[in-house]
Amino acid sequence: MPQVRIIAKNFMDMVAALPAMKLDRLYQNAFICEAILRSLQPLAKKYVIQMCYIEEPITSKSLEEWVLPGGFSKHKVAIDRLLQLRIFSESFDRTTGTSYRMNATFQINLQKLITCGAILPREPMPSNITIRLPSSQELETYALQQWECFLLQLINSAQVERMTNISPSMMRIFQRGLLTQRDKEAPRLTESGFQFLLMDTNAQLWYIIREYISNSEEIGVDPEDLISFMLELSFHETGQAYNMNTLDEIQRNTIKDLEDLGLVKLQQGRKESWFIPTKLATNLSVSLTDSSSRKEGFVMVETNFRMYAYSSSKLHTEILRLFSRVEYQLPNLIVASITKESLYNAFENGITAEQIISFLQQNAHARVAERVPSVPENVTDQIRLWESDLNRVEMTPAHFYDEFPSRDVYEAACDFARECGGLLWEDSKKMRLVVNTEVHLQMREHLRRQK
Repeated sequence: MPQVRIIAKNFMDMVAALPAMKLDRLYQNAFICEAILRSLQPLAKKYVIQMCYIEEPITSKSLEEWVLPGGFSKHKVAIDRLLQLRIFSESFDRTTGTSYRMNATFQINLQKLITCGAILPREPMPSNITIRLPSSQELETYALQQWECFLLQLINSAQVERMTNISPSMMRIFQRGLLTQRDKEAPRLTESGFQFLLMDTNAQLWYIIREYISNSEEIGVDPEDLISFMLELSFHETGQAYNMNTLDEIQRNTIKDLEDLGLVKLQQGRKESWFIPTKLATNLSVSLTDSSSRKEGFVMVETNFRMYAYSSSKLHTEILRLFSRVEYQLPNLIVASITKESLYNAFENGITAEQIISFLQQNAHARVAERVPSVPENVTDQIRLWESDLNRVEMTPAHFYDEFPSRDVYEAACDFARECGGLLWEDSKKMRLVVNTEVHLQMREHLRRQK
């Protein structure tokens, strides 16, 4: 079964793809330099900090001396990343060999950041202008509801109780590659769509933001402007109100789109309007590995393949239906079973055994999360076995031939199919054979000539 993998790249992958001129413009902002620094792996951060005040190039041999024995593979990954982001530039000399120098624009702003601190993109609005702002809990609940509402629409719009304000253009961008639709038929999830639903929330967010930025050129927006604004947005304080009048037209449109996903909340006062960032927005400049902190799980799997999901979320119910049979549901409890039939249905939709196991492990309830393993081994082993059983049978489109007029015609057909590599099965006694679809048309023409 062919597998379609969704690679959820973060902003830094998109930054690395920008031309050098656009990167230099991005690096003119100190907060963007800080966001880039946040995203780097520990060893890459070490190199940047140590070279922050070094004006001369550093040879590769000198740089390797900063690494402990056995860390060369991580060293190479760190250097490659810094070169991709053009934080380091590489040069070669016959005498000294390869040398590295830090990007001058990045270096100057990093020095200012260390000595003077970062200059915030904009100041929060005073409390005497804004109306009552939502508490941190209310804001977190709002973000979760907006996000789950979007995912429910992706699964099935009938599952959403209330109408949403997600614009059709945004839905088309986000669903590209996740949904497929034929004429006069309802949209259906693709293999990538099913796999997307089992991904971690941070990975899902990165995928959607990446698609949003990648498709910005279609509406006449420079990706550089969106990347810059997204990184800028991550430096705002969660729960604080920021004036919409400080944004340009592109940024205001982007904020309205991000509200659909729960990254910001918009409020309107008597004269002013403002946006309030949620945690989803303020984590945008953090790398996937750093942002994927342990979340509170809700699933307990027993050795008898029974699952107990302590959740009242409709989204969780629909996700569990992707690979299990939901037996009954209480206000805060979903009881389901992992069966051979439910898993076969998941495999046919493009979901892999490892993705299912990973989902169960990442969402394990707190009572079992610390166990090793958090999901019973007999369950994970059986899931893998059922997948391998399904993969043992290879489906090949074919055509069956019988009732040949003579033995000579039958043998000529067999020889022709064999030469073409399309003979799948033959029964010489009863003069029957099976050929694959690729040679079927050629076979039919060949038999017509034999007549």
